[in-house]
Amino acid sequence: MYRSLKYSCIFMCMNIMLMPAFSYSQTLVSKASFYSTSDGMGTPSGACGYGDYGKDVNNGEVCTASRRLYRNGAGCGACYQVRCKNNALCSEEGTKVVVTDSADGQETDLILSFKAYAKLAKTPSLAAHLCGKGVVDIEYRRVSCGYGGNLMVKIHEHSKYADYLAIVVLNQGGATDIHAVEIYEEESQQWISMRKAYGAVWDLSNPPCGDLKVRFLTSTSVESKWVQSDKTVIPAQWTAGLTIETDIQLT
Repeated sequence: MYRSLKYSCIFMCMNIMLMPAFSYSQTLVSKASFYSTSDGMGTPSGACGYGDYGKDVNNGEVCTASRRLYRNGAGCGACYQVRCKNNALCSEEGTKVVVTDSADGQETDLILSFKAYAKLAKTPSLAAHLCGKGVVDIEYRRVSCGYGGNLMVKIHEHSKYADYLAIVVLNQGGATDIHAVEIYEEESQQWISMRKAYGAVWDLSNPPCGDLKVRFLTSTSVESKWVQSDKTVIPAQWTAGLTIETDIQLT
């Protein structure tokens, strides 16, 4: 009973203090730069904890977000449509990027992978000129990633059956933030809160046995709500590295 009341109080406070996701219609002005890797794509060591997913998602067109966009990991998986304001060099449409990492640059909200930064240019031949500038003025707004698939949960490689369970939330949708994760314990018939470890990684020591259902406290620019899978998400005999597709789809 005490644990149930404790978690109820925690999430009542969270609902009061919950920060909404950036609005679709909200266009922001800032600066952007880029970082280089051997293949121009993302990095598997980003602060969101995505691993190789953070390198390859969205064809490597990813970005590092400032602290105000990262928001202690709530901004992981967010998608932004970015266009630079140099009319001579930059396309009207720009490019869409996914947040996989966090760092503050010099007056920049976003540091793009080289592949994403080059896509800001009107033509491939102008990309070198754009990269030569290093930092450009941009406009950006939050959008859906348009993955088309369901939310996925990966058992983190550091998990150890059955003493320690950590999960990474993938394929988030881009316009929805996740602020809390709970798993259902059948024996006590109550939801147990997972700890926010870092980025998009949530963990729990001594997790319940058996098949586990999972629910997520989500927010958009319109509302905050719990969403729950109708089926078992984490199987009883889970193993590190396992990726499971839920029946939840977030925008």
